[in-house]
Amino acid sequence: VNQVFESVAKKYDVMNDSMTLGIHRIWKDILMHKMNPSPGTLLLDVAGGTGDIAFRFINYVRSMQERRLQRKLKNHQNLSWQEIFESYQKDKFNSLGDSQVVVCDINREMLKVGKQKAQHLGYSEGLSWVLGNAEELPFDNDKFDVYTIAFGIRNVTRIDLALQEAYRVLKPGGRFLCLEFSHVSNPLLSRLYDLYSFQVIPVLGEVIAGDWRSYQYLVESIRQFPPQEELKAMIEDAGFFKVDYENLNFGIVAIHSGFKL
Repeated sequence: VNQVFESVAKKYDVMNDSMTLGIHRIWKDILMHKMNPSPGTLLLDVAGGTGDIAFRFINYVRSMQERRLQRKLKNHQNLSWQEIFESYQKDKFNSLGDSQVVVCDINREMLKVGKQKAQHLGYSEGLSWVLGNAEELPFDNDKFDVYTIAFGIRNVTRIDLALQEAYRVLKPGGRFLCLEFSHVSNPLLSRLYDLYSFQVIPVLGEVIAGDWRSYQYLVESIRQFPPQEELKAMIEDAGFFKVDYENLNFGIVAIHSGFKL
């Protein structure tokens, strides 16, 4: 698995856009809205090497802080221009409200791509990168408010261990969120989806990334991944409460959610 992602790291974003016709961006936006992080949230994004979730998190919290500041200033109509300016400057330097995101990935190449993207897009505040294994996270117990894993859990060798680790590092009251390819229930759509997956995606992998085998593996890993109800049961077995899932695009992907109480 590690070799697969080392092979595809540089073309990962382009391939995601090609394979999903860009829809993966909407799925990740939906994940962020479901999370609805508030300023001060400490997020751990596992298998998030390319930074897609981390950058969305930073944007989301910044926009919340901006709206909060605007509401505050509206409620103080009698402030002088100087007071408004000073308030704006103070809040601008704390645009994340102490929020932080830690990106943890087992693959150095993926982290390297993510860091380059962060530098290029101007993300530095509240963002750190850690090399680590989802099955043995290098973090203390009860540390994070939210744990996310987007399109990464199906590549973990022992999903049960990864879920136990997610539970361990979350604070009581913390939330687990997983975005992953899942199982389509509609038989006709399922056949069309299989046709596209096995006949088109490896060809795209060859044309765009020069790598047929890695994308053949990715397709096969999606098919072997536990269906929605089975994954839900595994998340509950790890100790999470109030576990549910939301199917997107007829179950092509699903967002699983659970809480540590």
